[in-house]
Amino acid sequence: MKLIRFGDTGKEKPGIQTEDGKWLDVSAFVQDYDEAFFGSDGIAHLKEWLGKNAAHCREIPKETRLGPPLARPSKLVCVGLNYAKHAEESGMAVPKEPVLFFKSTTAICGPYDEVIIPKNSIKTDWEVELAIVMGKKASYIEESEAFDHIAGYVLHNDISERAFQIEKGGQWCKGKGCDTFAPLGPYIATADEIKDPNNLELWLDVNGERLQHSSTSDFVFNVQEVVSYISQYMTLLPGDVISTGTPFGVGLGFDPPRYLKPGDCMELGIEGLGKSKQTCIAYKK
Repeated sequence: MKLIRFGDTGKEKPGIQTEDGKWLDVSAFVQDYDEAFFGSDGIAHLKEWLGKNAAHCREIPKETRLGPPLARPSKLVCVGLNYAKHAEESGMAVPKEPVLFFKSTTAICGPYDEVIIPKNSIKTDWEVELAIVMGKKASYIEESEAFDHIAGYVLHNDISERAFQIEKGGQWCKGKGCDTFAPLGPYIATADEIKDPNNLELWLDVNGERLQHSSTSDFVFNVQEVVSYISQYMTLLPGDVISTGTPFGVGLGFDPPRYLKPGDCMELGIEGLGKSKQTCIAYKK
């Protein structure tokens, strides 16, 4: 299945995207796609319910806003430098173990929402990434168990302010957690829809120019390694999101560097996970 959420910001309702592209309202079955939903085998129960009730679900007009395809999770954990060429363009060594950092969950927004360039920003950058949505609580799990704990996958644009991230000292979170810095969606593809998350094409364009184009087959640490590794250091809860890193082609890596400005448009996609589009606007009080 493909899980969507639709409606005004903060008032989203759960829905699905059907195989023929229609959007159906499933709020008669579930209140939201949240920890309780994912942790109670909600995907299987929803699939069973749809088998009997899909014909009676309201179709959602396509002009309706799509929000992030899950409710705000307890954690948005990111893996840094997880493609060798991206580490090289960033001037950093390929890590021997996964580099972890957090994005603020208040950064999460919809797949077509505007991205706000923060106050005092001079180096706002783009990063297309495959993100994992957890389906079960995971603590100290082995790599062989990882896929059993995954609910699905989602497209993520890990927007980053490089001056905040790198030049101001301390942890990377200062350059990662600004409002609108985590567009997710358009949908969560449930795990059964993605045969091999470690071999997916992904790409990103800025103003129509292809700047990132790679495959998750170039991961330094693959999906099961990342999930198992993170679970050794924190408990992952149902609905938590893990973003697996970006390939080469970010603005920081160009000579001279290229950064986003108001009016710039990012379009990005991952094989099997759809496409998203965000236009940049300047911060306003």
